[in-house]
Amino acid sequence: MRIETCYFCSSRIYPGHGIQFVRNDCKIFKFCRSKCHAAFKKKKNPRKVKWTKAYRKTVGKELAIDPSFEFEKRRHTPLKYDRQTWTKAIEAMKKVEHIKQKRQGTYIMQRLRKGRELEQERDVKEVQRDLSLIKSPAAGLKERKQKEAEEMHDSEEEMEGVVENCGEVTL
Repeated sequence: MRIETCYFCSSRIYPGHGIQFVRNDCKIFKFCRSKCHAAFKKKKNPRKVKWTKAYRKTVGKELAIDPSFEFEKRRHTPLKYDRQTWTKAIEAMKKVEHIKQKRQGTYIMQRLRKGRELEQERDVKEVQRDLSLIKSPAAGLKERKQKEAEEMHDSEEEMEGVVENCGEVTL
């Protein structure tokens, strides 16, 4: 059983599914669904269409360079299998898949961690910018009343001094 990949979005095509398009020069294009086929006919670039794997790799949302991808490449040399090599190949495929999933998981976690750090920095800047909106009007009410009382007391003393000075003026 051969599982093909879609020419446009790089997803898997299982036997009995998908659409094949054969160009005049005998090049075969396989698509997983009509959505991919229609986008190909419209001459869309898969690297610019956001839902494709090519876009995700170019933008850096998926792991693009990894040695485990070497195993998925097609080999054009036929191999003669016996039971022992077949079982070893199956075991190796399982191990490679496990390793690949682990690496992709760590890659995604690193991306998320960086995003969280950026989000925290943005939040801190926003809080510093809009502190007056967050701060309660009742916060520091006693201190403000004391300051107002001191200012009133100081202004009263100044007024008394001004009144005294005005009374001393001679003609």
